[in-house]
Amino acid sequence: MAQFQVLIIGDEILSGRRQDQHFGVALASLQRHGHQLAGVRYLPDHPATLVAAFRDTLTSNANVISFGGIGATPDDHTRLALATAADIALHRHDEAAALIEARFGEQAFPYRIQMAEFPAGSSLIPNPVNQVAGCFFRQHALLPGFPSMAWPMLEWVLETHFTDGQAPHVCSIIVPDAREGELVGIMQTLVDQHPNTGFSSLPSYGNARYATPHIEFSTSGERDAAEATMRDLCAQLDAAGLIWFVSSAATAS
Repeated sequence: MAQFQVLIIGDEILSGRRQDQHFGVALASLQRHGHQLAGVRYLPDHPATLVAAFRDTLTSNANVISFGGIGATPDDHTRLALATAADIALHRHDEAAALIEARFGEQAFPYRIQMAEFPAGSSLIPNPVNQVAGCFFRQHALLPGFPSMAWPMLEWVLETHFTDGQAPHVCSIIVPDAREGELVGIMQTLVDQHPNTGFSSLPSYGNARYATPHIEFSTSGERDAAEATMRDLCAQLDAAGLIWFVSSAATAS
């Protein structure tokens, strides 16, 4: 299982002129391939901000999926920002340029051809919609902002550059009419005894899973560890005289 940072770039999203559609699709794609979303950032079309973000992800050797800002208009800064952060030049990729010329002919010049300029050493991410490629550079995938193009390109990246992982096993229970403040001690003991197992507590006043107030507790990780942690939690809830039942949200690896 790999961890990924997702960058969603564009003033139009930060201003509310367009609603982001990438987050949910990226999360579902990563989970489907057995990977984990480690973080998401919404960034403006501002060169210095983008350079700083890419310096951070390059320094940490992060796997990055970036949406937006790789067109040929003056507000598209993503390609140059990544190159600047890596302290290398933009380079016109011959194959990318040939694809753009084949698609647009004379109209490829002087502007559309700029979309073939990527950080030197990049490989291409094929675009099945209009053949204007994205690029893959040091575990960073630069994808367009258009969902119809970006989403199949994301699938190609995950299938081509990464090996599918094993999603964590998740155990979930619902405890009706429970109050988090009264169960912190139980939770802390559980976390102390099982430091390598994921744990979450989600209080609710009522939702689709259970209509009245409740807490949904979950453990996650390797199957045996997640199940052992959940058994310990249930035993402590039993000792406290609390009713619980298995949530339909529980998943198996």
